[in-house]
Amino acid sequence: MSLNFPLPAPSEAAEALRHEVREFLATALAGRSPAERAQSWSGFDPAFSRAIGARGWIGMTWPRRYGGAERSALERYVVLEEMLAAGAPVSAHWIAERQSGPLLLKFGTEQQRESILPRIARGECSFCIGLSEPDSGSDISAIRTRARRVEGGFAVTGTKIWTSKAHCANYMILFCRSDAPSEDRHAGFSQFLVDLARARVAIRPILAMNGEHHFNEVVFEDTFLPEDALVGSLGQGWRQVGSELAFERSGPERFLSSFTLLVELVRVLGELPPSERAAVAIGRLAAHIITLRRLSRSVAGLLQSGADMAMQAALVKDLGTALEQEIPEIARLLVDSGRASEALAGFQVVLGHTLLQAPSFSLRGGTTEMLRNMIARAVGLR
Repeated sequence: MSLNFPLPAPSEAAEALRHEVREFLATALAGRSPAERAQSWSGFDPAFSRAIGARGWIGMTWPRRYGGAERSALERYVVLEEMLAAGAPVSAHWIAERQSGPLLLKFGTEQQRESILPRIARGECSFCIGLSEPDSGSDISAIRTRARRVEGGFAVTGTKIWTSKAHCANYMILFCRSDAPSEDRHAGFSQFLVDLARARVAIRPILAMNGEHHFNEVVFEDTFLPEDALVGSLGQGWRQVGSELAFERSGPERFLSSFTLLVELVRVLGELPPSERAAVAIGRLAAHIITLRRLSRSVAGLLQSGADMAMQAALVKDLGTALEQEIPEIARLLVDSGRASEALAGFQVVLGHTLLQAPSFSLRGGTTEMLRNMIARAVGLR
């Protein structure tokens, strides 16, 4: 298995777009506090998503007939990293644009594509992912939610957990067992498109330590899904979900979740007496971000070419989330946040928010242990 991460070719169009996005964000996000910016890809703001959809910045690489702009993966990447670096609230379109839309584009029926993709591109349609389950941990081959054949479609019974924004989403991509277990642990799974406004499901909140409501438990009890809810081929869900997770694990959100805290840290340190210790720490963090950006941009370019980048995406995710969790710990050591001052106010709020969110960084999208098993297997160490 090659570990090459080729650098995408320079793009004048992408850099011109970068300036356009920055100008837009300077106005659109004016007045947003550091605490609001720290939420970024968990910030749910449908009006903001519609505004960037109107500019053609959602589903940018998709065919025009589905609402896309047929722009390059690098141009899309520029929009993503500028949004995250600025702390834009992208959650209302994030999952739909990042992985559910590409999944439907690759495996969905023409009717699914025509009815849903243009709405995603306009910023009018949000998705959640029905993947994790109680008692299965990161082993999605151990899930127990079952879809059984009934007249006109399928009846689904089971429970999904840690389902981000299910209480806000229009649709869920559900991964479940559609056939009895066999010796092949990866066989017999399928994916379904669940209209959450119509399907009979119970969505129950799971509150974070700070009281925020991002996660949910979603319960299916003999929930009917019509035949046309099937995504792709029956029994091919494992292959399909692997393709989907490559999009989820390699983007700039895998190393920019703590970026607002880093910005606030640099601002506060600039107001304190110079410190060699602080300079070394900030230089090290900046070097890591530059390196991760290089790897992530490479994966983005190769995904556009159709290459299988599951292992490289897992590597980016593992390295990126480790950095994201390190930033708040370093920030705590460099700044005496117990001091009361107006200059520290924004930093203290963002630090508190990031510390409470940080444990989830290495869980969402796959745990560290699972990703490292994937990487070791791919390079022949297991």
